[in-house]
Amino acid sequence: RDLNAEIIRVQGNYDNSLKECIKQSQENNWEIVQDVSWEGYKEIPKLIMAGYTIMIKEIIDQVDTNSITHVFLQAGVGGMAAAMIAGFASFSKNIPKFIVVEPENADCVFKSIKNNKPTTVDIKKETVMGGMSCGDVSSIAWEILKNSAQYCVTISDDAISSAVALLAEGRLSNEKIIAGECAVPGVIALIGSFNNKEYLDKLKLDEKSNVLLFGCEGLTDKAMYQKLLSDGLQKI
Repeated sequence: RDLNAEIIRVQGNYDNSLKECIKQSQENNWEIVQDVSWEGYKEIPKLIMAGYTIMIKEIIDQVDTNSITHVFLQAGVGGMAAAMIAGFASFSKNIPKFIVVEPENADCVFKSIKNNKPTTVDIKKETVMGGMSCGDVSSIAWEILKNSAQYCVTISDDAISSAVALLAEGRLSNEKIIAGECAVPGVIALIGSFNNKEYLDKLKLDEKSNVLLFGCEGLTDKAMYQKLLSDGLQKI
């Protein structure tokens, strides 16, 4: 809006907004720019995913990636997760274990891996992780994830506010981190794994592990962030 864009709000979740976007674009002959791919729409998602891989290049410039043993990757349609895996394959000599993290009510990657084919999830209950509330895996992302995601885990919304607050207070890092609701699933999954010996054993996580997490969302919604932070501070 600050740049004179017209914003159309859609009732529902990510998938509903995508359907409306496709409808409006067809009616107005507009170009869609987003990372979900489907038959007949693959070139732009490929370019967006290629752009995501810059994150891996920047990490490699700062960190010895040969020591990284595990990477937790949050997934909506899977575009970012698949791009990070492709980035490691392109830029790093080391290929760590990749763990995909999704909301328990929108686990299309988990279900697709389990069924060995793209599987649609009918989202009955919305997650606070709005950008990850996706019922279908991107077709391009699936081509990478089906062969490369060794593990998939799901999380509930219960710990989102606590994780947001812990990061904001600098309890989990040397610096305070402003992280939105879609930035914390990896942190939650990692902490949750250390509270479950079965998960630790399966993931081969121990004191020698070096784990990479992605905080892919900052302060995108002030009202949502303040509510999560307030609720989280009460919990911690």
